[in-house]
Amino acid sequence: MASDEGMLTDGQWKKLEVATLKNAENLSSSPKSHPLFADLNIKSPTGGKGPVAGFPFRHVRRSHSGKHIRVKKEGAGGKGTWGKLLDTDLDCFLDKNDPNYDSGEGAYDELVDSPVSDPLDDYKKAVVSIIEEYFTTGDVKVAASDLRELGSSEYHPYFTKRLVSMAMDRHDKEKEMASVLLSALYADVILPDQIRDGFIRLLRSVDDLAVDIPDAVNVLALFIARAIVDEILPPVFLARSKKNLPVSSKGFQVIVTAEKSYLSAPHHAELVERKWGGSTHTTVEETKKKISEILKEYVENGDTYEACRCIRELGVTFFHHEVVKRALVLAMESQAAEPLILRLLNEAAEEGLISSSQMVKGFNRVAESLDDLALDIPSARKLFDSIVPKAISGGWLDDSFKVNSDQDGRESSQDDKLRQYKKDTVNIIQEYFLSDDIPELIRSLEDLATPEYNPVFLKKLITLALDKKNREKEMASVLLSSLHMELFSTEDFINGFIMLLESAEDTALDIMDASNELALFLARAVIDDVLAPLNLEEISTKLPPKSTGTETVRSARSLISARHAGERLLRSWGGGSGWIVEDAKDKILKLLEEYEMGGVTSEACQCIRDLGMPFFNHEVVKKALVMAMEKKNDGLLNLLEECFGEGLITMNQMTKGFGRVKDSLDDLSLDIPNAREKLELYVGRAMDNGWILPEFAMSDE
Repeated sequence: MASDEGMLTDGQWKKLEVATLKNAENLSSSPKSHPLFADLNIKSPTGGKGPVAGFPFRHVRRSHSGKHIRVKKEGAGGKGTWGKLLDTDLDCFLDKNDPNYDSGEGAYDELVDSPVSDPLDDYKKAVVSIIEEYFTTGDVKVAASDLRELGSSEYHPYFTKRLVSMAMDRHDKEKEMASVLLSALYADVILPDQIRDGFIRLLRSVDDLAVDIPDAVNVLALFIARAIVDEILPPVFLARSKKNLPVSSKGFQVIVTAEKSYLSAPHHAELVERKWGGSTHTTVEETKKKISEILKEYVENGDTYEACRCIRELGVTFFHHEVVKRALVLAMESQAAEPLILRLLNEAAEEGLISSSQMVKGFNRVAESLDDLALDIPSARKLFDSIVPKAISGGWLDDSFKVNSDQDGRESSQDDKLRQYKKDTVNIIQEYFLSDDIPELIRSLEDLATPEYNPVFLKKLITLALDKKNREKEMASVLLSSLHMELFSTEDFINGFIMLLESAEDTALDIMDASNELALFLARAVIDDVLAPLNLEEISTKLPPKSTGTETVRSARSLISARHAGERLLRSWGGGSGWIVEDAKDKILKLLEEYEMGGVTSEACQCIRDLGMPFFNHEVVKKALVMAMEKKNDGLLNLLEECFGEGLITMNQMTKGFGRVKDSLDDLSLDIPNAREKLELYVGRAMDNGWILPEFAMSDE
């Protein structure tokens, strides 16, 4: 702590006192050389009778001539005085040749003059200058170079925060420039975790930012949405941040705004990227298209210099792994193009155009998709295995890269069988997406006679649906429900979803919103009774902790626990048969009325099946029970018994339907006075036949 006597610390005062006392004997003969103890020799100008009125003692000094002199308040100046305490006049200096010189006399100067530097303060000042210059010039390369030269990489989260906060208070041009710079610095200069930490700091400080920037919540939400679209923040960032922020905070509002206003709209990626004009940025899909065009043109003309120039002009250093991936696939598709592709990648690596981390990432992506590539390129694995050693020997691929090929380079007959199965199932799934013929698909799977690969089919089905429109996603969910009743076991579904979630991070590289879409598929499977809620816990325990997969399971749980979850999940993809919920209710009412008037049980069951909405079968149960009360026709329960016996309506849906009737008893009793007695009778029958869960109770407790 600083001393009350000045700006020096207690330690500095002690050192100063030691340095001064060491020279006390040498300095005692000269009053000027002993300013610290000058007050000890001062006498009252009245001869010891106390200070004269109007002349405070501390402001009076006696000169050598004996005259009384009024000096300055701070103790300096005045003829014949000694000047300020610790006065350091510029003309005064230590002379080492002085016979009375003592090295201890320099202790004070060394103490006071030594600068105290804070590396973070220096970093903050430097990055402000870098950011200001970037906003003026727009030169991404210079900004990246300056940041590298600055060093102190451990402070890069602050750079992320500072860049965004400065841009938030400027025009759309600077906001767009800030987003582009973050994308360019991602992975090569600033680590992904540092980008994330920077945005976390912004979320925590948005309350302060809002004081000077009225629309801070909306602007920061757009920055976060843009970062997710640009793939420098994972979509799971939103869910994780919400858990760590108070619901009442503006940071929480930012996340909600990003989710609902920017990332949930149709074609949200294009809308977000063009929100600030988008003059300096292109969409991910456009970038992929440009990369393909550059590579195809290069294969035709062989101009390596021109190809490198075009790749450089894309300005997407963080996305160069896509260049590597597409180049390798092109080399495997055409062996004539392989030497050219290898030369291009070699040149790009030597120039530093494609970093080693991006090169390895591109090779890893190809290695992980070899099974799928083999459907179109039968010798894909063999070709890839031959390219890797060439890349390593050429020095442009890290020699630590390992090919995840079969042990000892052997491809067993089991692998051939699996590869053929994948090829067959892709054709089956594509045909289903065109025909919407579930019975035909089931027959095709039965013909394959490989039930051990059922989880593989599930993974392939959802992976293909993820890259298509909502119609195909809805068809995939409807198909899962049908397969659950006809062909697949619960264990098949669990293992299939585990396989999907284990590769969620890789899937997200090609499908931007993969994590959210997988959460929807998982939640829909639970609501459709394909999986039980407890199965989610089982799936989660088999995934690495804090992985994208576990976060996806957590998101699925949130979707399931929401109010009216079934209806909302149906609407997320448009509905299995294109109906809205009200239309489905009308259909259910009509089929029950027809059955009550003497319809055939098998036809009624088929109508329920044709609805294609197993997660909504609790509505069938509810309306059947209410109609039985109103019409005094307990024969409607025979339909429920048949549906339960066929597995058409599950125990969960049956229990949910009974529960909904129980919850509405007060209203029902207005029209049906004996509603409670009737329901108790129906519950007893359901319990006896095992339709509903044993814990179901009629009591209100």
